[in-house]
Amino acid sequence: MVVTVLTTLSVLGLLGKETISFFEFVSFKEFFLGTRWEPLLVPKSFGIWPLVSGTMMVAVGAIAIAVPSGILAAVYLSEYANGKTRSWLKPALEVLAGVPTVVYGYFALSFITPMLKQWVPGLQIFNALSGAIVVAIMVLPMIASLTDDALQALPKSLKEGAYSLGATSFEVMKDILLPAARGRILAAVLLAFSRAVGETMAVTLAAGSTPRMDWNYLESIQTMTAFIVQVSLGDTPSGGVEYLSAFAVGALVFLMTMVLNGLGSYFIVKSAKELS
Repeated sequence: MVVTVLTTLSVLGLLGKETISFFEFVSFKEFFLGTRWEPLLVPKSFGIWPLVSGTMMVAVGAIAIAVPSGILAAVYLSEYANGKTRSWLKPALEVLAGVPTVVYGYFALSFITPMLKQWVPGLQIFNALSGAIVVAIMVLPMIASLTDDALQALPKSLKEGAYSLGATSFEVMKDILLPAARGRILAAVLLAFSRAVGETMAVTLAAGSTPRMDWNYLESIQTMTAFIVQVSLGDTPSGGVEYLSAFAVGALVFLMTMVLNGLGSYFIVKSAKELS
């Protein structure tokens, strides 16, 4: 516990120090209201919104794919799978969460994108669509596992009472169990969204490094984490405003994920109180 707190405080201290140094060169107005992100070119521009747009494209696309798939998987595991099937299917889903993200990135680049190019004309080699799909695969086990746990934690009397009134299994799930677990399911979605926002190597390899705001999933984009990777390659001189910009972007990613994780924890606690 002490190590966790000290580590978090150290990260906050480092990010805070370098971010303050960054804002000695760049104004808050340019950073938070600007719509051009070109810190490595002349003239330099530090408007964060193209990176935020790219991050949201990948995260929203991933959640749009992973949420229905994950909830359906959880419903199957919780209510329809027999003990033998559940004993291997849930661990198999959870194993997906342990695959290194760089592997997912190369999977997107060498399999998902070539497959999509056969069906989607005009798709670039690096594109937001592949990034969203591969991140959806990464966060789906989290949504499925947490939703399954939420359904398993519900009092059995809810299900038994509904069946005693003549409800079908579909009606029990749709009208009783899923609404009763909605707080924890929402928490699972928020935690998965936070994971998608903070994903780095998979989207760096799949989506490219072209900051843009047009929300065209067929073209290359750049996320906030992908820019941090770009700066970390070693081509940017240490101490310059370009180098410091990575810390400012990192601080924003940290803030966004902290808020999402906090909201997720809030809904988990709220759901537990409602069921107690």
